[in-house]
Amino acid sequence: MASGGRFVLGVDSGGSGVRVALAPARADGTVTYASPPVVSGTPVRTGSGGIDADDMAGQVVPAARALLARAGGGSLAAVCVGAAGMATLGDALRARLPGLLAGEFGVRPVALAADAVTAYAGALGQRPGAVVAAGTGLIALGTDLTAWRRADGWGHLLGDCGGGAWIGRAGLAAALRAHDGRRGGSAALLARLEAVFGPAPELPGRLYPRTDRPAVLASFAPQVAGCAAEGDPVAVDILRDAARHVAETAAAACPAPAAGNHSPTAPCEVALTGGLLKLGAPLLVPLHEQFARALPHARLVDALGSPLDGAVRIATALAADNLSFPADPYMLCVSGHQTR
Repeated sequence: MASGGRFVLGVDSGGSGVRVALAPARADGTVTYASPPVVSGTPVRTGSGGIDADDMAGQVVPAARALLARAGGGSLAAVCVGAAGMATLGDALRARLPGLLAGEFGVRPVALAADAVTAYAGALGQRPGAVVAAGTGLIALGTDLTAWRRADGWGHLLGDCGGGAWIGRAGLAAALRAHDGRRGGSAALLARLEAVFGPAPELPGRLYPRTDRPAVLASFAPQVAGCAAEGDPVAVDILRDAARHVAETAAAACPAPAAGNHSPTAPCEVALTGGLLKLGAPLLVPLHEQFARALPHARLVDALGSPLDGAVRIATALAADNLSFPADPYMLCVSGHQTR
């Protein structure tokens, strides 16, 4: 690639670390990385003041410099940072990060987005619909391009119903019921619990002190899927309930019909993304059944790409001045540019 090009930067920051990608600022909006993304396995710190802007900059700036050097130099036309927790913990990031990036690279505009927004952009691009991001947690986001509709994403204690932590917790609870001899227990799940975590009575002491409890709970979700695949009725019921929650959350996020369209059958494109889909048929089969019930007029579509792709898409749209997504103080805010 020729040196001195014009690029956009996309960032995907989550619980597993930070990914940073550089792409040519193409007017047609296609996502083509200039080189492999820089990946850090260290999550950005979150403290009493929310997401740490200096720590975010400390990871993004060196990665951006390295990517620009690989590309032979050039300038940044726009940046989009998608981060888990942006909606509720992003005040300091919104206040400080655009200025830090402008100081380092002279770049404006800078978009700061909730990770659900970049997941949406990666999955559907800039068109109306809804996206369910299902991993350790679960959130659905929809838009008619005038406003965002969010459903769930309230964390493993208050929500994230049907997500990986929810499934894992339900499986472990069923295993402990079997250990106690209570109704609704599963001997198969108990055996899996003890194979993964050791003796059942020791599980609370292993789990409760940990700060990564959602991830630990979610790590048991594949065991639930395995038992369901072997025909364990309790595990089958857990995944059926999870599928119902996912479908209901997607239905809540689907945008309302456009003004003047009073048809109850107005279609809504829905994409599913996230690592939870790797559970395979034990989840996907009931999920499609539940979608047919909860969203009979929705059209399930394959996701176009990842949340990192979505961050690049948003940055590319900003560089071309054709961002169609609605501005929102918590979901998507842009400095140095007016969203539509």
